[in-house]
Amino acid sequence: MSEIQFFQLASVAFAASLVVSLLIVMSQKWHGGLSHDHDLNGVQKVHTTAVPRIGGLAVLAGVVLGCISFGRMYQASRTPLIGTEMVLLLIASLPAFLAGLIEDFTKRVSVRVRLLATALSALVASALLGATLRELDIWGVDALLAFTPVALLVTAIVVAGGSNAINIIDGFNGLSSSTIVIMAAGLAAVAVRCGDHLVADLGMVVIGATLGFMVLNYPRGKLFLGDGGAYFLGFWVSEMAVLLLVRNASVNAWQVLSICAYPVIEVLFSIYRRRFIQNVSPGAPDALHLHTLVYRRMVFKYVDKSSRNPWKRNAAVACIIPPVVAVCVAASVLVGTSIAMSILTVLAQVLIYIAVYGRLVRGRWTTAEAGRIDADVSVNPRLR
Repeated sequence: MSEIQFFQLASVAFAASLVVSLLIVMSQKWHGGLSHDHDLNGVQKVHTTAVPRIGGLAVLAGVVLGCISFGRMYQASRTPLIGTEMVLLLIASLPAFLAGLIEDFTKRVSVRVRLLATALSALVASALLGATLRELDIWGVDALLAFTPVALLVTAIVVAGGSNAINIIDGFNGLSSSTIVIMAAGLAAVAVRCGDHLVADLGMVVIGATLGFMVLNYPRGKLFLGDGGAYFLGFWVSEMAVLLLVRNASVNAWQVLSICAYPVIEVLFSIYRRRFIQNVSPGAPDALHLHTLVYRRMVFKYVDKSSRNPWKRNAAVACIIPPVVAVCVAASVLVGTSIAMSILTVLAQVLIYIAVYGRLVRGRWTTAEAGRIDADVSVNPRLR
């Protein structure tokens, strides 16, 4: 596809997502009883007014219309198979999306059920598209992946974990959605270099749909992704990563990991922190994610509170973390053709994360600044 065709594909997805986002926000007085995020006192919540959390419907609409548009634009060309594969991936995404959407409406679907639903989506994608990991460029592991049951299990864990990682970083206006755009762009760039039109097209569709949603989400927070949107976008980008590896032998798994490193590092560190430092369930919610610490330690210090624009501090987080992610992803795309360089970029991102996290938790702060960290820091002195 040419640059103009990529733009057309992303534009259709953008427009469809934007229209549905507007409709959701404008009609919230009729569905707000079900769709609003009424729990304003949750440990991870920082917004002060109830907002529809079904932005995933808008993103899904953008992706669906993008796929339909692709099929119509290129049905007479050499790419009809790509349109079919895009639809098959949409079908595979339904368990992950529906589990999240039901949680958005009922607030009663457990994390375990959502993870199992996303793993099921990964298995469906494996059956429909052959999206099964057979090589991860890790000695010993690749030999095990030769056995189909092991390969399916690993693929399901990778996709479900990646999807949940996006849900975890979905804490501030524009943070998870901008991260999705950056990662999708990085994976699409590698795909273009490899001549993989399917993965590149998947990237353009999801970028357009996510940007359409962001018009209502950032900076004012008029609409949230919700679990349906977070799990859907996480699944879509995770499958882009899997397909990129499955379809292109020249792409190494470490480069793909490097492009998707930020949410992966966040979820792995959160599991470690909760299990071995706080001695609580790895799935327990808290206010100690990197983005929350950035908000409480940095944004509160340097961004003034505004009564006219109460969303100002919330939106500031997306001005701090995503630019760093973008630089890391760009470096991963540029130097990641070498496994050694890809491993170094992954390690560099891990070290950056640990250094920043440690500074935010253990740094010297005034009593007022320290008080902004939630009480769970105080009851866990090992975190200081």
